[in-house]
Amino acid sequence: MYLRIDRLQIELPRVWEPDPDAAAAVQELFGGRFGEMSTLMNYTMQSFNFRGKTKLKPFYDLIANIATEELGHIELVAATVNNLLVGTTQTLPPTEAPLAPGKHVRNSHFFTETAQSSMPINSMGRPWDGTYVFNSGDLILDLLHNFFLENGARLQKLRVYEMTTHPVARTMIGYLLVRGGVHALAYARALETLTGVDLSKMLPIPKIADDRIPEARHYRERGIHRTLYRFSPKDYQAIRAIWRGPHPDGGELIVTDGPPEGGPIPELPDLPESFAPGYDPETLRAIAKRLMQHM
Repeated sequence: MYLRIDRLQIELPRVWEPDPDAAAAVQELFGGRFGEMSTLMNYTMQSFNFRGKTKLKPFYDLIANIATEELGHIELVAATVNNLLVGTTQTLPPTEAPLAPGKHVRNSHFFTETAQSSMPINSMGRPWDGTYVFNSGDLILDLLHNFFLENGARLQKLRVYEMTTHPVARTMIGYLLVRGGVHALAYARALETLTGVDLSKMLPIPKIADDRIPEARHYRERGIHRTLYRFSPKDYQAIRAIWRGPHPDGGELIVTDGPPEGGPIPELPDLPESFAPGYDPETLRAIAKRLMQHM
């Protein structure tokens, strides 16, 4: 059972500078092999299928809790893609081909299928694939896969970061680099508890400190790299058995009850040239206003 909050995990910059090719690149962080859909569904399926939850509760709680955070991560990437697409076209008479800019961008599906918004695809338009999910049933092997997955995701975030200077994209990537570091360390700590092997000595992979990235440094200065959020009113308390002690970079690991404060979801403007949210936006707006009067 999930509790949904109508906010993003962070506040994105209020910048509307269209860059549809950057949007296509950022899609890799949504629906690519190492994208947020993969982390979400790997951990979700492992939590659904977890055996021995009572005797192995700290490990179950860790996987289930991180899976819930990943729901907010795909929402954040989607909001970024949507932001990068705003303003790509303009309202013109149909005879003047208002969607003509869509002919010249990498991913024309943004203009033919989704009214210039995000999709569960990678940077080349390939749909996210359920075969990306690894759920062996062996706890150590699954945790080791999760550690690998987080570090593969970090590598791709760094590469996409270097593909665009758009402030919205870089803000989002900076935050997810920090949160991915938390998850990689959490899985390393879980494996150390089970096996005695300290995988945290391998981090970060690649050996590029988050402090070198301004958009990530901001979150590290606030201690977010040491914080594991508990995404439940009262459950998943046993994550404290694993997420405790010193962080490798100094300071103590923290469990925060509840989600991050976050920020508003940017509201997407009407897109008449794509008939979104409908052919007659004024009529839809009047209907919505009338409905709100009955609340």
